[in-house]
Amino acid sequence: MRIEKKGPLPHAYRSSGSHFMKTRLFVALLFLAMPGVALAASDIVVHRDPGCGCCEKWAQAVRAKLGRKVVMRDDASRSELQRKAGMPRTLASCHSAIVDGYMIEGHVPISDVKRLLATRPAGVKGIAVAGMPIGSEGMEVAGAARQPYTVVAFGSAGQRIFARH
Repeated sequence: MRIEKKGPLPHAYRSSGSHFMKTRLFVALLFLAMPGVALAASDIVVHRDPGCGCCEKWAQAVRAKLGRKVVMRDDASRSELQRKAGMPRTLASCHSAIVDGYMIEGHVPISDVKRLLATRPAGVKGIAVAGMPIGSEGMEVAGAARQPYTVVAFGSAGQRIFARH
C-alpha cells in the first residue's frame, strides 16, 4: 500500500519549533524529578531491639518533624544490617533506621537527619549516636540532666564528628 502526501498537516499535528521543544523539555524534567519526589516521600523503616520503648519515642519525633510514615520492625539481628551499612560496632545503639538510603543509628536528633538529607555529604553512609544518652531525641527524662553526646558520620570517608549536643 502506498501513502500519498496530500498537502500540509493540519495545525494540530504540526510542531511549532520552540513550543514543541519546551514541551519535550518539561516532560523530560518531570520524569527526572519524579524519582526524587518518590524517594523523598518514602517510608522510614526502623529496626529496633524487640520491645524497646524509647525507639517508639524517637519514631514519634520523626513522624512529627519529618512528616513521614515510620514502619517499626522488631529485629534481634540488627548487627547484620549495621555490618552491611558499614557502621562501626562502637556506634551501636538500640535502633537502626533507613532514611532515603542512609543508616541512622540511635537517638540522632531529627535536625541532624534533616541536615544529612539536605547536604548529602560525599563518603557518608550514615550518622549515629552511640548508646542511649539521656536528653537525646527520644531519651528525654523529666528532671534528669542532659548528657552531652556526639553525632558521628561514617562511611567510605571514615568517621568524623557530624554534630555535638
